[in-house]
Amino acid sequence: MKNRPTLADIAEAAGVSLMTVSRVINNKAGVSEDLRQEILGLVTEMGYHPNQIARGLVTSQTTSVGLIVPDNTNPFFAQIARGVEDAAYEHAYSVFLVNTVEDPIRELEALDSLWQKDVDGLIWCSARVSAEELGVQLRRFPAVVLLNRELEVPLSHVMTLNVHDYRGARVAVTHFVGQGRQRIAFLNGPSHSLSAHRRLQGYHAGLTTANLPLDSILEGCCPPDTEGGYEAALALLKRCPDVDAILAFNDLVAVGAMQACQALGRNVPKDIGIIGFDDIPLATIIKPQLTTLHVNLMHIGKIAMRALFDMVEGVTCPAAILIEPELFVRDSA
Repeated sequence: MKNRPTLADIAEAAGVSLMTVSRVINNKAGVSEDLRQEILGLVTEMGYHPNQIARGLVTSQTTSVGLIVPDNTNPFFAQIARGVEDAAYEHAYSVFLVNTVEDPIRELEALDSLWQKDVDGLIWCSARVSAEELGVQLRRFPAVVLLNRELEVPLSHVMTLNVHDYRGARVAVTHFVGQGRQRIAFLNGPSHSLSAHRRLQGYHAGLTTANLPLDSILEGCCPPDTEGGYEAALALLKRCPDVDAILAFNDLVAVGAMQACQALGRNVPKDIGIIGFDDIPLATIIKPQLTTLHVNLMHIGKIAMRALFDMVEGVTCPAAILIEPELFVRDSA
């Protein structure tokens, strides 16, 4: 087995100094075009690749970033991760993806691990830790993009990126009201989720605007997956059989609610209209197809990664970005 070729090997093969090869590798001036092409040909022929560890010692950068998600099996986060990875590839960056399974303790362990790896920056999705702990952890990293979370006090090295959950929930309720539906329930997500709080506020605002009463019996929290939606919808429809519309925290909860309706012999959308959030691929596969609040999740991931790259390079970024959801009307409502 041969050792990986070094700049010194290329310099010896080309009969030039190590400094000349370094100038070519780093695209610096001071080398003739013919010699530059000869050296680049040797780089390809000999299979030279920069030693990232050695380069990191010089540049103080590791060309790696951390990505923390609460559930990598949830298509919402999986698509964001794909967008992050695609944008990272464009900049020759590596991504350390860590799944915390909705566990704040594992979340803190993940942060420790990424900090020890000396990543250049962090993309942190739907942080589950307290506001106080959030501030402590953010200060450990040189650049951070925070998804689905807001800061009480802005930090110069942190950009927040959020979906306009409040507006999305309000639009959904308005759509239900326009269909003549009067008993509109909300199957919300985890109580510790910021998106859950914002969507609940939007749901309340939509009911108030339509002069419909706020009734806590029509509200409930559940795990943000299909099973959680199924169990929560069964319980809801047993205690409130007159419900004629369900707004779900996300598409997985909405699909679970549809399954519960089918199990109880309730037709969707004739008896009960259902609207989800996020527009994951499953939304158009199921029957009836799901009406949902659409956001381009892969695009969000790319925005996050490109913003993080800019911050690492010292480019000024906006302190916050708000993504507007769009109601995609399909068959379920």
